[in-house]
Amino acid sequence: MNPTDMTAVELVTAFSSGELSPVEATQAMLDAITERDRTINSYCLVDEERALAQARKSEERWTTGYSKGLLDGVPISIKDIFLTDGWPTLRGSQAVDEDQPWDVDSPVAARLREDGMVFLGKTTTPEIAWKAVTDSALCGITRNPADPTKTAGGSSGGSAAAVAAGLGPCSVGTDGGGSVRIPASFCGVVGFKPTHGRIPLFPASPFGPLAHAGPLTRTVEDAALLMDILSLPDPRDPTSLAPFATTFRGEIGRDVVGLGVAYSPTLGYVTVDREVRAIVDRAVQALDAAGLPVTAADPGFSDPIEAFELLWAAGAAAMLKNFPEGARDKVDPGLGKVWERGEKFSAVDYLDARAVAADIGIRMGKFHLTHNVLLTPTVPIPAFEAGYDVPPGSDLTSWPQWTPFTYPFNLTQQPAISIPVGRTAAGLPVGLQIIGPRHSDDLVLAVARYAEHVLG
Repeated sequence: MNPTDMTAVELVTAFSSGELSPVEATQAMLDAITERDRTINSYCLVDEERALAQARKSEERWTTGYSKGLLDGVPISIKDIFLTDGWPTLRGSQAVDEDQPWDVDSPVAARLREDGMVFLGKTTTPEIAWKAVTDSALCGITRNPADPTKTAGGSSGGSAAAVAAGLGPCSVGTDGGGSVRIPASFCGVVGFKPTHGRIPLFPASPFGPLAHAGPLTRTVEDAALLMDILSLPDPRDPTSLAPFATTFRGEIGRDVVGLGVAYSPTLGYVTVDREVRAIVDRAVQALDAAGLPVTAADPGFSDPIEAFELLWAAGAAAMLKNFPEGARDKVDPGLGKVWERGEKFSAVDYLDARAVAADIGIRMGKFHLTHNVLLTPTVPIPAFEAGYDVPPGSDLTSWPQWTPFTYPFNLTQQPAISIPVGRTAAGLPVGLQIIGPRHSDDLVLAVARYAEHVLG
């Protein structure tokens, strides 16, 4: 099997048996990036020399029978939001000065490095990860491997596109309003947003209580393995959670048959593309027939878009006020408008929006007393034309308007995963979102693994 077609688990198995070496796997990924990424533009930085040096060290460990970690030698990419020692973190912005020390690893980069994973490079993001598509004046447009005329989604679009295109088996992105799950759905991969604080962050995100990190992979098992690495504690994040008591990979095979499952195809207020609805309906019906009894139920809250957009704009303004003088003239015009809006809100406005988030969280807590997990479409539409913030020809004006299934669960800080469940007639992937109560990351992964098995 070509290494670019292998999952992280398959690569580790091949390293252990001697069938494949980390150097061979890494070189295959680097060759694929050279060959395919001209069209997709998923990477903003590739460091062949460093990647091969890390791979050679891993190969030595495997040769002597000592692996450093769970995914020692497995190539991975990192979204260009996470500080990574030795590489600039430009966040997709022309306003960030590249000429400065880059000698700090974020918790994400530190945990991956400690595990012995091979860093291929950094993936593209819109400027400061502010929107749900991936393009910037600095890096250009990131395109969907399923159809390069379409968007990969965002803001972790580079990570999702790289995994979908075989340019690395896994990546790590950020999710403040759907930024892992949206591109996972559009590109046909797995994208997991764990409970807030499960993966430590440093520096603290200006998007605060909305901000999560999460893996993008080809399989739920790979996502679970990455969670075992990424969720290790880091003292630089005072909001991070205590270590998980067991292992995520050990929990994904648990018996979930008979759990109470709710399906809300619209959350009570979303208009869903007819083809997307039909694909998700069929997947839910298959899960019901396979032993996950599904009940149609809406969680009972109205669209919290105003509260979300206020928190989002305030976070963007908080970050951008620390940018160098003259940055306002350099940033994405759409981001500039968000910046200006965020500067107008008061602390009272912010706390009112947080109260909306708390109310939805309480409602969801009660909802999950009856329903173990909630199923929805991940995104109500398939991927649209690349280069636009909203679907062209629509009357929409902001990205949250077309992704109403994702941002509510950043407000509530719940774990949510997108898994691929089919494709439209045009070949565009569609995702199913699985949401669980706060701190039920293992349950969400287990249900997702079962659904992955049932749906093939």
